[in-house]
Amino acid sequence: MAWQEFSGGWVYLPQQEIVGMVHFLGGAFVATAPQISYRSFLEQIGEAGFAVVATPFLNTFDHLSIAREVLNRFETICDRLHAMDALGKRYLPIYGIGHSMGCKLHLLIGSLFTVERAGNILISFNNYPANRALPFGEQIPVTEALDLEFTPSPEETKNLIANDYKITRNLLIKFSNDTIDQTKNLHLNLSQCFPHSTMLRTLKGNHLTPLGQDLPWQTGTVFSPLDAIAQWFKQGLSGELTNLRSEVLMWLNPVFYL
Repeated sequence: MAWQEFSGGWVYLPQQEIVGMVHFLGGAFVATAPQISYRSFLEQIGEAGFAVVATPFLNTFDHLSIAREVLNRFETICDRLHAMDALGKRYLPIYGIGHSMGCKLHLLIGSLFTVERAGNILISFNNYPANRALPFGEQIPVTEALDLEFTPSPEETKNLIANDYKITRNLLIKFSNDTIDQTKNLHLNLSQCFPHSTMLRTLKGNHLTPLGQDLPWQTGTVFSPLDAIAQWFKQGLSGELTNLRSEVLMWLNPVFYL
C-alpha cells in the first residue's frame, strides 16, 4: 500500500482489516515530510493493521498554533476517510505517536483541546528553551537578544501537562544514547497524575533511531569485506528500529502488554 496525500497530510492504510488509527507527529526539523523521514517505522505500524495519519508541519516559535493546525488537519483527514468508507464501519481507537517535538505537540493537544485518544506514545521527549533547541542557539544567543521564546514556554508547557493533560494511558520511550532526551522529567510529571497507566521504557538507540530506514543491500557473487561491514551496520540499525516497533505494537495491543 502506498502513501496517499489527503488535505495536507499523508495516510498509510493497511491491506488487512484496520484495528486502530495512529496520528503521528515528527521532530522539528524532519516533520515536513514524515512519510519519507519516518517511512520504515510508520509503515511497520501500518502493516500491523493501523491506519497511519502523519501530519507535516513547519516549525515556528508558536507551538500552540502548530498544535491547533495539525489537530485540525488530522480531524479533516479523518472526516474524508470516513466519508470514503476507507476505515470500515467499526469503532477505531485513536492513538497519538510523537517523536521529539511531536511529543510536545501531542501533550499540548491533550491538554488544551477536547480529543478522543485511547493513549499516546511519546518518544524522545524534550522541552528545551529556544536558545538550546535551535541549532547554535547557545553559541549565538540571538534568541536572548531578541527576547524570543517558544509559546508556550518550557515552564508553561510543564504546568499545562501537570494541570490539564487528559490522556490517561501513556507509553514513554527513551533511548540509551540520547543526549538531548528529557523523558524522565516527563515521566515524573505524568506518573503523578496517572501512576497506573504511565509506563517508561528505555531502548537501545539514540535520538535518530525512529528515522532509521530499512535499506536493501545487494551482495555480489562473492561476499566481500564491504558486504560484511554493510550487513553489520544494517543489522545494528534495523535491530534498534525493530525493538522500537515491537515495543510500540505490544503497547498498542494492551491484552499482551506486561
